[in-house]
Amino acid sequence: MRLENGNRVVIVGGGPAGSSTALHMLRYAQAADLRLEVIVLEARDFRRPGPAGCNKCAGVLSSNAVRNLRTMNLDLPPEVIQDQLDTYILHLGGTEVTLRQPDPARRIYSVYRGSGPRRGDLPVQSFDAWLLDQARARGAIVRRAHVQKILATARPTVVIAQEQIQADLVVLATGINSRSPVDEAWGYRPPRTETMVQDEMPKPADFRGGVHIFIDEPPGLIFGGLIPKGRYLNVSLLGHNLSPNAMTDFLASHNLARTFPDGKLLLCGCTPRVVVSPAVGYYADRFVAVGDSAITRLCKDGIGSAFVTAEAAARTAIDSGISREDFEADYRPVCRRIIADNRFGELLFSLGDIPRRMPFLLRAWRRTLMLESQLPLRSRIHTRLLWGLFTGDESYRAIFTSMASPLALLGFLRGVWARRIDR
Repeated sequence: MRLENGNRVVIVGGGPAGSSTALHMLRYAQAADLRLEVIVLEARDFRRPGPAGCNKCAGVLSSNAVRNLRTMNLDLPPEVIQDQLDTYILHLGGTEVTLRQPDPARRIYSVYRGSGPRRGDLPVQSFDAWLLDQARARGAIVRRAHVQKILATARPTVVIAQEQIQADLVVLATGINSRSPVDEAWGYRPPRTETMVQDEMPKPADFRGGVHIFIDEPPGLIFGGLIPKGRYLNVSLLGHNLSPNAMTDFLASHNLARTFPDGKLLLCGCTPRVVVSPAVGYYADRFVAVGDSAITRLCKDGIGSAFVTAEAAARTAIDSGISREDFEADYRPVCRRIIADNRFGELLFSLGDIPRRMPFLLRAWRRTLMLESQLPLRSRIHTRLLWGLFTGDESYRAIFTSMASPLALLGFLRGVWARRIDR
């Protein structure tokens, strides 16, 4: 079961997972001297401001994501980049700890997935729109359409308004913030999710640059972030069972609301879902799911995971075939590596909750970071661990392994002892 000249690949969803699948599919097909019709179906107009044109994401590109773009011979244009993120400021127990990029060569950017906040002053250049344009420029057919159903016929049938499109391969790249169009006969079940709370606000003139991270209030918060994006700040809250008033509580508990004029605080607002488990049945004969529709990194670097799964699915389809067995052999191992790494992520987030419940450990951890600030950049092991955790720029396995190393444990014990001396 292989793709042949003239076959049609239909990609449902035009976000980073769908666009990069199209780009990789066309690249691998060209290398194999294979002529394909690649169609991308996307309901949104990513040039619209607000949730209607946005893929509801904090919009941080890790250095891994930037590197993956370059493998597709793509360089981010300056107008898409909103800010370069080289400093994270951790607000911890009433004090601030500044974390600087341990490796300046690994650049991290903030971008907008749509065209900026719904009540913003001026539209901005959308990352998703730019990437979809790159797929179109390299030969993909991009159609504005809402997919109603993907039927499990001999050749998959994609149903849109007043039309049915026959495909030789269908790729699901809709993410998890819309209803899945996949017919039950495929045996596909979307991933489990948790809900985030996000909004945008004007960036104050006196805003201190960098991403600000908070890990204490409101109850249930795993972490909250203020992410600079040009003239605006993205506010993202991730946690367990956050209340409907979580955003208001967050801003009030950290005295953030007082820096903004009345009526100009929150400009947008959405409650996107984030993936916390893999999908079931994310591949079959002539069907494969990529990005959030299949699996993504836990809480971080979703765009990077979209690129990784898109590349693996496209390579499998062109080089190996499009049967269930082909995806089982060559695509599933890539997804399983993400799933395995996420288990370390779950453990890290669980461990991170302990200091918040035990104040003496929180104070020791804070002291450890302050002691490290006096060391050369390469010797700040806890700083590097937090940088990788907050940015998604390192695998969870690598972070956990480093955290459990004798050097990291010794540094923490020094923080505990130094705190006792200070008393």
